[in-house]
This record gives sequence, structure tokens and C-alpha cells, in this order.
Amino acid sequence: MSIRKVLIVDDSATDLKKLEQIVAGAGYSVITAMSGKEALERVKADQPDAVLLDIIMADLNGFQVCRAITSDTAGKKTPVVIVSSKREKIDQVWGVEQGAVAYVTKPFTPEQILSQLLLENHRV
Repeated sequence: MSIRKVLIVDDSATDLKKLEQIVAGAGYSVITAMSGKEALERVKADQPDAVLLDIIMADLNGFQVCRAITSDTAGKKTPVVIVSSKREKIDQVWGVEQGAVAYVTKPFTPEQILSQLLLENHRV
């Protein structure tokens, strides 16, 4: 499965816009959400090929969203990459435990983000 459509989830308008510019600029179709609940709605409605997901959000945190996506039959094959300012090793381990395939820390470079999408094209 190749990645064409990416859901970007972040409650920071600045980070959301930066990620959207990077991903759309590389030719991917982009869907955005600013909350965990909205992310889960977008996954069901739009069926993205990959998700870039922040952890710290007001309603559902990224760990909860990741677990919901990867435990759902429809989303099981949807790779989730966590993009977060949380830098602790335990957060990275917990993210993988929740089903994330990768963890990128903020601040990020365009290369870090795009390399995850390219890697996912080969993994899925």
C-alpha cells in the first residue's frame, strides 16, 4: 500500500500548518484535525493512508487516539507516526506500545517527517 493521503493531528495551529506545508509540498493529499475526537472522526470518514499525531491535546491525548486507531479493524493497517515535544524515552516506548510505528520529536525537520512517510511506503 502506498501512502497518498495523510491525516495530520495537532492542536497547535503553528505546528499543524508547518506539517501541512511539508507534507502537501511533497505531493501528498492532506487532511487535518485539531483534536483527538476530530482525528478519530477523520480516520473513519476519510480513511487516510498514514497519520502524523501529536500527543498533548485537550480532549483525547495522542496515545489514546493512536490506541483507538491501531486497535480498530479498519485502522489496523494505518501507520501512525507520533510527532511530539515529549522527548522522554518512556513516551517513545509508550507510543510504540500503543501502536505507533515511529516517534519524531519537535522541533522536527522536513526530512524527518518525509522520511517516515517514505519508510511507511515500504513497511505497509
